[in-house]
Amino acid sequence: MNDLKAVVLAAGKGTRMMTETNTMPKVLRQACGKPLLYYVLSALRFIPQKDTVLIVGYRKEDVTAAFPAYPAAVQEPQLGTGHAVRCAIEHLKDFDGTVIVTCGDMPLIREEVFRGLLEHHQKTGSVCTLLSGTTEENLPYGRVMTDEEGNFLCIVEDRDCTPEQKLIRNLNAGVYAFDCRELLACLELLRNENAQQEYYLTDVPYLMKQRGGRVTVWTTELNEQILGVNTPEQLAVVEHYLNQR
Repeated sequence: MNDLKAVVLAAGKGTRMMTETNTMPKVLRQACGKPLLYYVLSALRFIPQKDTVLIVGYRKEDVTAAFPAYPAAVQEPQLGTGHAVRCAIEHLKDFDGTVIVTCGDMPLIREEVFRGLLEHHQKTGSVCTLLSGTTEENLPYGRVMTDEEGNFLCIVEDRDCTPEQKLIRNLNAGVYAFDCRELLACLELLRNENAQQEYYLTDVPYLMKQRGGRVTVWTTELNEQILGVNTPEQLAVVEHYLNQR
């Protein structure tokens, strides 16, 4: 797979995990003796380190010191996931290939999932392919809306779902493959007209569809792989699964 870059969102604070004695960035929290970000980068090892951009923010020096081989872009202040990817523009502006965007606090996603997403993206000639996961876990993730033929319609955030939409099992995993040119164009179109006044990456696939681009959904049974880490309890669960490997 040539012409590939990755952007890994690693700017978060992890407020719910902080204690008076531990104010470490979320992606540097350890599971089985390694930082969460280590597992994400290991699953992306088929992309050269020089082409994998870390979006850093909170205690950025600690994150870049832990992973010095990776280029970094600073997100300050933190105005949402769309804004985070926009901060990588210097690393992407001359690039014509495919960009994977993923989160630095999801350590259970395996390499074959990223590869499967990319294969689907290239096979379908899409400008955007979303990873949609099914799981038995009850998670507050956005739902991926499709029509009867499985064509992408939009993403509805969990808090905005109707009771019927809450029953949809296809969750947005927050992992995407984008055509870089189209991604940069749509990042410029993002608006922050929402309660959080943030720029959401989840709005980008819809914008691409509106511009006439082909947006597809690759759905796979992710189970525990879809789990992110926001609390000490979730960290313990993730560590349990990593131990089983």
